[in-house]
Amino acid sequence: MTNLEAQIQLLIDNAPQDGMTPEIVATIAPALRAIAQKLRYPHYYILQNLQENWILTTLSNKKKPKLERRVVYAFPRLQDVSLFTSVGINPQVVAKTIPVIHILFQLVALEPVDSIVFFETPGTTSNAIEVERTDLQNLIQQNLQQYRTSKQVPPDIA
Repeated sequence: MTNLEAQIQLLIDNAPQDGMTPEIVATIAPALRAIAQKLRYPHYYILQNLQENWILTTLSNKKKPKLERRVVYAFPRLQDVSLFTSVGINPQVVAKTIPVIHILFQLVALEPVDSIVFFETPGTTSNAIEVERTDLQNLIQQNLQQYRTSKQVPPDIA
């Protein structure tokens, strides 16, 4: 079992056992896997406050200041966090390692977040892949639509 498959299985195993959620998680797994396979690392470090809420960074467009995006940064190594922020200075902020599948799964539900920026090269913030929440949601919707279609009872069944 690959690392991504193990992460997906863990997500399914930890889903509420209500008869539906594990099956839905399994249905959207191909969308999560497709994006995770484009990323270089199986785990990333995410900045969090002491309540375990992810730290958002608001980016604004220099030409259009009203155009803002709220992003979460994902770092490949703990030491890379210090390239971007002074985590050690603020005791209210910690960096926590999170499996990439779980990060993507969380992104779907994080309404205030527009995207997650995955830094792909240790030691620099110049090589990054941005995963937009709306793109991931659209991919998941396609999977769920196929799931719903496959679950419908054929009209000619007697």
